[in-house]
Amino acid sequence: MDKIQLLGLTGEELTRFVVEDLGESKFRAGQIAQWLARGADIDGMTNLSAALRAKLNEIAVANPVRILESYKSKIDETEKFLYALPDGNLIEGVLMRYHHGDTLCVSTQVGCAMGCAFCASTLEGRVRNLTAGEILGQVAAANRHIQTQDSERRVHNIVLMGSGEPLDNYDNVVKFLRLVNAPEGMNISLRNISLSTCGLVRRMYDFAKEGLPVTLSLSLHAPNDEIRQKIMPVAHAYPYSEVLAACKYYVEQTGRRVIFEYALIKDLNSDVRHAEELARRLRGLRCHVNLIPLNDVKERNLAAPDKKTVEAFLKRLELKHISATVRREMGADIEGACGQLRRRILREQGTGDREQE
Repeated sequence: MDKIQLLGLTGEELTRFVVEDLGESKFRAGQIAQWLARGADIDGMTNLSAALRAKLNEIAVANPVRILESYKSKIDETEKFLYALPDGNLIEGVLMRYHHGDTLCVSTQVGCAMGCAFCASTLEGRVRNLTAGEILGQVAAANRHIQTQDSERRVHNIVLMGSGEPLDNYDNVVKFLRLVNAPEGMNISLRNISLSTCGLVRRMYDFAKEGLPVTLSLSLHAPNDEIRQKIMPVAHAYPYSEVLAACKYYVEQTGRRVIFEYALIKDLNSDVRHAEELARRLRGLRCHVNLIPLNDVKERNLAAPDKKTVEAFLKRLELKHISATVRREMGADIEGACGQLRRRILREQGTGDREQE
């Protein structure tokens, strides 16, 4: 973690590093930036002198993230990545193939502190935040991996829905978004990026003011405070009304509709009466509801409702003129749900994560 992460530097920071720390000409920063955008490591930057590459290797790393293992679904070509970080911690990512391009789900923290009852990522809590370079490094590593198979493929869309609460790692996440959008870098449109939050209201207002046209996905998962507080500890700090008010503000500031993530849980939040109440709460708000039949987590005593219940819930929302769809399950045979693979590997190794913040 002591080495400078080149991927995490802005253009200005990279230029200053090259000129002031390395004593090189300014144009070298542009050369390095081009290599970084292509996913190269330092030794692969062949238009730099051997001496400069040796100097860089001593004090810096191009990408602090490497793919330790990958698992490809036999069902739908979804690919799961287990990434290794410089300090030995592990995180996960999921690459999903769609007709409109590849979408990568990235993590923003090692573990998560939010404690949501339906999520495997939070079972051991948050270990630490990821740096901007480690978040961007997941994209770079995925691009390099898939381009060994097809040079025309690359990540087109990004969802910040892996391990961690993005707005709990605010500064690094905002820096990542600016880096991934930079014309001299990967140049991925911010309109192709979704950020998922469990509802850190103060940070939602901050994020709305950043001028970043990212799609905000709110993990709602309940039609009222009573149910939400049973499964999401954050709901005790931020009432339902305050969360919806922050969503409305985000729509007003960005012109982007909000996506509400709603995990359907048997005997808890999936009855048609819950759909009725949800529709009443969301009426008039520019939004879409993404219904998610729950992924079973062995450590949690929660289960998904049957298909008939899911369809009835969806139909009731549609009758109430609420835009909604049921998320298509992807990667079911490779532990596609967030946090499952990392936990299994750690159990098999008989180790935990390296250090807690």
